[in-house]
Amino acid sequence: MDAYNQTTVTHFILIGLSDRPEVRYPLFVVFTIIYQVMVGGNGAILLAIGTEKKLHTPMYYFLASLSLLDIFCPSVTVPKMLENLLTEKHSISFTGCALQLYFLVALVGTEVFLLSVMAYDRYVAICFPLRYTLIITKVRCVKLTAGPWTAGFLNSLLHTVSMFHLSFCKSNQVNQYYCDIPPVLVLSCSSTYVAEMLILVEGGILGISSSLVTFISYFYIVSAILKIQSTGGKHKAFSTCASHLLVVCLFGGTTVFTYVRPYSSQHFPARDRLISMLYGIITPMLNPMIYSLRNTEVKGALRRVLCHRVYSLQV
Repeated sequence: MDAYNQTTVTHFILIGLSDRPEVRYPLFVVFTIIYQVMVGGNGAILLAIGTEKKLHTPMYYFLASLSLLDIFCPSVTVPKMLENLLTEKHSISFTGCALQLYFLVALVGTEVFLLSVMAYDRYVAICFPLRYTLIITKVRCVKLTAGPWTAGFLNSLLHTVSMFHLSFCKSNQVNQYYCDIPPVLVLSCSSTYVAEMLILVEGGILGISSSLVTFISYFYIVSAILKIQSTGGKHKAFSTCASHLLVVCLFGGTTVFTYVRPYSSQHFPARDRLISMLYGIITPMLNPMIYSLRNTEVKGALRRVLCHRVYSLQV
């Protein structure tokens, strides 16, 4: 299971969610259902936005991009986790681990940046409603949508190259159910100082920048909402932002805790796995529920799509 000092690591062993054999099959069933709900829920939002012309606006284009991320991000880790639970085959090749880490960090980073863009979009919509279409034009909408994806994948490339230029000749057991920066970094037998500083400094700058955009946007949003005289107007303005703010708190808090902290310090594997599940599996499953339950336009579009599908099956 381990590759020691003089042997170069050619593969890694993913520890998985539990060391107890009797819980493997129940966990497999639970996470298979969660994965199907997650893909189905986000797929339904994509279908509703794609088929409902009224939802062809920047706000819903950003929501569609978020739904894509919420399908792609868990798909990087969950299938391998399910395979490990079902077959007890816990190994992953060195290249496979690098690719999994690259796409995971890229998609997580993209979501962080996208949530900031969505906060800015809501700021413009509420603080400058009459100028919204002039500020968020089609061209700018495309740039604001493509920007997070570009930044996320470039950012991940930097970290992945930095990580896998290190030497791995200690234990090959990754104390997580997928390859991620913290559990892989501690396996290196060469100095990780540069890699850790790169993650902390570069990740901190990007994370703080994204957080500042979100915080400043919501500061002005709340100020604008408090100036609205009617209770109905306040409720309508707040309802457009509450869903996004809840997602930011769920996803942003767990992501910052996972990445922006020193990895050489004392760590608790069980706690780290739980937190990684919150932003990697649970949040993508909850996002469609959060947005659809609090958004009457999305609920209406989903209802029409489902009614049309039922009618088509009956005919």
